[in-house]
Amino acid sequence: MNKMKEMPTREYLLHLLKTRGPLTAKEMAAELGITEMAVRRHLGTLERDNLIEPRLQRQTMGRPTSVYALTEHADGMFPKTYHKVALDLLGELAEEAGEDMVGRLFERRKLKLMRNYEPKMSGEDLRGKVRLLADMQNEGGYMAECEELDNGQFVLKEYNCPIFQVANVYNHACSCELELFQSLLGTDVQRTECLAKGGSCCTYVISRKAQEE
Repeated sequence: MNKMKEMPTREYLLHLLKTRGPLTAKEMAAELGITEMAVRRHLGTLERDNLIEPRLQRQTMGRPTSVYALTEHADGMFPKTYHKVALDLLGELAEEAGEDMVGRLFERRKLKLMRNYEPKMSGEDLRGKVRLLADMQNEGGYMAECEELDNGQFVLKEYNCPIFQVANVYNHACSCELELFQSLLGTDVQRTECLAKGGSCCTYVISRKAQEE
């Protein structure tokens, strides 16, 4: 608790709601040792950022009281170790069934993504497919953006990799993503930069087929 009290007030309030559950502004003010008005100023900012939400809590007697609780969006503010669990499981799988089985697992993930993506791209030209691919990758947390160059090529950049720690150990993840893009776009795709290999982003250069130029 002492470490929590050394945090900025905003972070302290989030941790307080995470560990203690929904609280009133009065309860939080008492915990922090500041005025209720000061707490409400911070709560207003947190509510605008979609990190907390007010709720009415019924009392055994009297009128319902207003309490504050974390939103689903706030969950991303707290440390996660999903990658450690994933790496442990993949390591166990490799020991039990060999590295080939890990590769097959990534291959199955690629095929599943293809089944999800392909129907949405049906009937689109290359420009439309690239833009849709960027949108769908953004939905997966890749922070993707695409650009069409004067020479007709497209550049797709991903500034975040949700499975970075896994890709850093298992190159299957990167190779399957490249194969996925090539299959979905039906044209030449080259990766020129990779986050897992020290790049500032994952960069894909997409070229039109000769007959399209």
